[in-house]
Amino acid sequence: MTFIKRDFSHVQHFPGTHGNTFDVILQWADKLERWPAWGFALLLVALAAFAAFGDLTWLGALWLFMLGDWALIAALPRAGKSFGPAKPPTLVLAVARLPFAFLPQPLAFVAQTVGTALVIYGFWWEPHKIVVSRQFLTSPKLNAHAPPVRLLHLSDLHIERITQRERDLNRLIRELAPDVIVFSGDFLNLSNIHDPVAWEHCREVIKEWAAPLGVYAVTGSPAVDQDEVVPQVLRDMPLRWLRDEKVTVTPNGQTLEIVGLACSHKPFVDRPTLDRILNGKPQTFTVLAYHSPDLAPEAAEAGVDLQLSGHTHGGQVRLPWFGAFFAGSLYGKQLECGRYTINGLTLYVSRGLGMEGKGAPRVRFLCPPEVILWELRGQ
Repeated sequence: MTFIKRDFSHVQHFPGTHGNTFDVILQWADKLERWPAWGFALLLVALAAFAAFGDLTWLGALWLFMLGDWALIAALPRAGKSFGPAKPPTLVLAVARLPFAFLPQPLAFVAQTVGTALVIYGFWWEPHKIVVSRQFLTSPKLNAHAPPVRLLHLSDLHIERITQRERDLNRLIRELAPDVIVFSGDFLNLSNIHDPVAWEHCREVIKEWAAPLGVYAVTGSPAVDQDEVVPQVLRDMPLRWLRDEKVTVTPNGQTLEIVGLACSHKPFVDRPTLDRILNGKPQTFTVLAYHSPDLAPEAAEAGVDLQLSGHTHGGQVRLPWFGAFFAGSLYGKQLECGRYTINGLTLYVSRGLGMEGKGAPRVRFLCPPEVILWELRGQ
């Protein structure tokens, strides 16, 4: 498809950086989490009363549904599932329940019960079920007479603590046995950037990553993978941190270049660095690891064949036929997740493995965490 590149040099606040709209919302959510429990419970009573129209029985039932959401989310850290605050997502869920509270009975009660089931699924189940997405790509730049290259793309680990998801991730890596692994950024959760325990848990996960042709990683958003933290997390780890550089790998008669580029979330800033690394249009099959999908039009112009990105998490919450409510891309829903062909470039935007931090809900709905196994063949 012909993808129209846009000029973002006039934009003031960028995704993945401090001060953007999402960051402001998260700061507000942090303040809400500091409310006393009794004050927050009264807020939920007020919301329930708004929908109950003086029906005290229905008011009490709605309040219990809201308290149930609060209890379910508050129990996640104790269960070792996720470790976010409980009040901000509970408030979001309470507001989401209100329109269905105006339905006639018994539909209103059924709708609230379904809502509780969705909370259990979205917070307790789906975020911990990793999907393997298998992708195939052929290129005349690869040797058609040599075996395909099996490349595993990982993104957005966002470690808080080691959970069953991380243990399943490392089991999948061993089972898939890729030739090469590429990680496209965001090692730690936004809530745990300066948490030494999270650093150590991240290292425990990464140290098990292994592939015959190597493990390569780039940093993610500047607000997450901070300059003073990443070197300590990656110290003595069995991976190569690509810092605005490229490496050539030669598996079984194939040759490909892996380019690792630090992400500022500003395409007009990072394009010159990409051009410097490539030093002309590459003749070899070239894979670009870059955290955000927003550089894809520029990467296509530069001659990159495959761009591996993440950052958006696929929105984490998606609806059938509509997709994400919110995508953390300058291009919005045009680049929310999955595979795209942009002016000759193949782009894959991973849904990632972990979840947003601070006051953001630790939830996924119709957007499970994923790893992507690529089979790259000659044409």
